[in-house]
Amino acid sequence: MSENNQFLDALAQMQEVKPGDIVDVNVLSVEDGQINVGVQGAGVEGVITRRDFTNDRSVNLREAVKPGDTFKAYVVRRAGGDKENGEFFFSVTRVKEREAYDKLQKDFEEGKTIEGKVTSSVRGGLLVDVGTRGFLPASLISNRFVSDLKPYIGKTIKVKITEIDPAKNRLILSHKELIEEEREQAFENVASQLVVGDVVEGRVSRLTQFGAFVDIGGVDGLVHISEISYKHVDKPSDVLKVGQDVKVKVIGIDNDRNRISLSIKQTEPSPFEQATANLNEGDIIEGEVKSLTNFGAFVEVADGIQGLVHVSEISNKHVDKPSDVLTVGQKVKVKVLNVDPSERRISLSIKQADPENASSSNDRPRARRSSNNDSVARKYMNNDDNGFSLGDMIGDQLKNR
Repeated sequence: MSENNQFLDALAQMQEVKPGDIVDVNVLSVEDGQINVGVQGAGVEGVITRRDFTNDRSVNLREAVKPGDTFKAYVVRRAGGDKENGEFFFSVTRVKEREAYDKLQKDFEEGKTIEGKVTSSVRGGLLVDVGTRGFLPASLISNRFVSDLKPYIGKTIKVKITEIDPAKNRLILSHKELIEEEREQAFENVASQLVVGDVVEGRVSRLTQFGAFVDIGGVDGLVHISEISYKHVDKPSDVLKVGQDVKVKVIGIDNDRNRISLSIKQTEPSPFEQATANLNEGDIIEGEVKSLTNFGAFVEVADGIQGLVHVSEISNKHVDKPSDVLTVGQKVKVKVLNVDPSERRISLSIKQADPENASSSNDRPRARRSSNNDSVARKYMNNDDNGFSLGDMIGDQLKNR
């Protein structure tokens, strides 16, 4: 057989290569930005750029492949001349995309969770390699606002597919959906073991202007700023720090919105409870008149804690107005008539603090007339647990004007 005939036979056996084909290639050499390959059985050479080899921009091509390696590649297009160093452009990522999209479509239809590696950050989100390149919008990374995307680069994360369109090479992912599903399941597990009033250990996970989030077994509960301390708190960060272990009381469970309300201050005795711990009915103590109203006098019996001396308990003699016989700042002896921790209320008597007055008062019992003043006196302690509200002290006087 002539040399010409042998050449023609060899040429006939060569594989025809055209764009859109998937062919087997051999690595001929590796450069910094591309891989030079030859198509097996075709006598055709070409190049694979870094972008067409992998979605991971940090990969070192010289370490990833070596001359002699073989793999499948997608024929992208014919090269335009010698300056492009080959006859065709090939792509490995296109092959992986075809295979990946078939699997991803099935995962999407079945609602499966998949894993991917974050390769880089772009405007508006992250690029994730899940066999092909998917886009994870910043708004779908977490159930909280994410300002810095860099810490995610290089990490492997679990995601769900929210949109897939192979024809447009479009793949949208979500990590937020998984977080919310896990959070809902965690809430159900934790909430089912809690009842309002339970005191549990937790750890401060996040601080905001309006309060502190505390992790109690994998679920964050909110301690509103008003529930951090009995003392006034300007900012939660003034008294708490992230990672701090705290004891909290469960004060509310909202199963519809998956929320748990907590309190730090309610795990400790209130200032009222502390101040009145050793205060018993019948005790005679000294106090200071802090304010006067038409229905009585408010006397401070401990730091920030006041009790009410009703006008009928000031003297055995008839008193029209407390200001007729008492002055603000005056030191007086009072007898404790009643301590009500639940209402944070202390009832006092000046006349019964004097043994002689007390005995004569006992000898001459008088029927007490009820009035609107009594209802005001019953609610004189305010919610801050440190005295009386201004409305309670002057409200009755305003009514009489």
